[in-house]
Amino acid sequence: MKRSRRVALVLMGAGALSLAACGEKETEVGVFESLDQCLDTPGMTRDQCADALSAARAQHAQVAPKYTSTADCEADFGAGQCEQAPYQTTSGGSVFMPLMMGFMMGQMMGRMGQPLYRSADDRGTWRTADNRTVGRGTGVMRAPASVTRTPSVKTSTVSRGGFGTRAPQMARTPTRSFGG
Repeated sequence: MKRSRRVALVLMGAGALSLAACGEKETEVGVFESLDQCLDTPGMTRDQCADALSAARAQHAQVAPKYTSTADCEADFGAGQCEQAPYQTTSGGSVFMPLMMGFMMGQMMGRMGQPLYRSADDRGTWRTADNRTVGRGTGVMRAPASVTRTPSVKTSTVSRGGFGTRAPQMARTPTRSFGG
């Protein structure tokens, strides 16, 4: 019994050290609230900014967190920060999602855009649709490389607060196609 406890403690300690020593790589991304803000950034072209914003808008309805009620969505994103999604639940009910507050683009993403959100409990921090923290502020910045991963398509709604930590409640189906 003592030996197995020691082995377990050694393994736990080794695991913690390896995680601490293995810091996530960072990459340079652009974070913007608007097309004009992107255009005002040195080195950004109109085509780059417009394409990134268009790509983010096209992804938004598919990847944004989905909720069964406005109240649940607003609990995570704040009053007036949610909209009705172009989807319905399998039982025909409305689905709600947060407003897209900004977009991100970067070299690792092939300069393609991704929608960004701000949660009610931390309005200063940008988050991806998968609740990955990008950073604070706008403009060109260093961010964890994981934020540039394509966000997952959300195929279920959630009914309680805690952006990124709820269990799925019911499936949704599109009521119209969406493109950009």
